[in-house]
Amino acid sequence: MQHNNTKIKAVIFALLAAVFYAINTPVSKLLLQQVDPAVVAAFLYLGAGVGVGIMYLFHYRKEAPEERLKKTDFPYTLGMILLDIAAPVLLMMGISIGSASDASLLGNFEIVATTLMALLLFKERVSGRLWLAIGFITVSSILLSLDGAAGFRFSTGSLFVILATCCWGLENNCTRKISDKSTYQIVVLKGFLSGGGALILALAGGGRIPALIYMAAAMLLGFVSYGLSIFLYIRAQSTLGAAKTSAYYAVAPFVGAFLAVIVNKEQLTGFFYVALLFMLAGSVMVVYDTMVRHHVHAHSHLIVHRHNGRVHTHFLMHQHDHEHLISEGNHGHRHESYRFSKEHTMAHKQ
Repeated sequence: MQHNNTKIKAVIFALLAAVFYAINTPVSKLLLQQVDPAVVAAFLYLGAGVGVGIMYLFHYRKEAPEERLKKTDFPYTLGMILLDIAAPVLLMMGISIGSASDASLLGNFEIVATTLMALLLFKERVSGRLWLAIGFITVSSILLSLDGAAGFRFSTGSLFVILATCCWGLENNCTRKISDKSTYQIVVLKGFLSGGGALILALAGGGRIPALIYMAAAMLLGFVSYGLSIFLYIRAQSTLGAAKTSAYYAVAPFVGAFLAVIVNKEQLTGFFYVALLFMLAGSVMVVYDTMVRHHVHAHSHLIVHRHNGRVHTHFLMHQHDHEHLISEGNHGHRHESYRFSKEHTMAHKQ
């Protein structure tokens, strides 16, 4: 009974993490009516940094020194920070001149960007199922990028969102290189340095510090949609594992699109519904590809280990397998290996 209650609690955490992240796009759309896109992006990350930083104060003494970032991690840490400055600014620009519903679904293009960069830059293997998923998501992204009312011209807002996902795709691969380090430390660095860098660029470009109420709203949104979402994801993943948590978290883009209709009063076009079907098919294939890799049918005994109890970090969509795809979230999870024997067994990741 206790085990079932723990799993139910973990499922609730995973779904809440998805909903909290989904809130970002439609609520940011409202803030952008009053605040410059680059300034909103800056305070979103600063809010995550402040919120998780406060949480880190209570966790710091429990953290092993070897988990913290070292000088050898500097190149990938710098890449992560710089890309996290560019990506949210591009996203806010896309949302400001495009629709929040389209931007929510286009967030899944990060899966494509992450996978292709992992393949081209880091020579990681991509499965046939994942290539099929990439195809579906790419078709959906093209449809969402077209302005049907303007004679099939590309939408500028959607192109900015796609550029943002490409930045996050490369950032995911940089983050992977330091993924065995402190999750709290990585999120705090992302928040303060990426947020601070974005704010400096915004002010240099003529942006202005918003009224206190908008500044507080943006930071609160950043803490909830970035910081708290990540924290709940970690808790869910410690019980459910990577694959199952990814399956629940995959609802985030669709929740975001639904909220855009309610919060932003957006009218959905026929293009959107067609793109929704392709995006849904691609997302299902990504989840299936992730989960099927955790189903092993072999003559083996299952051995589970946890990297000495450490947690590690991947950012945005959270859908990954170490063999081929890393995406958005801080987490610890089990890794499985197999010792071959003469007995015929089937090992399942629970």
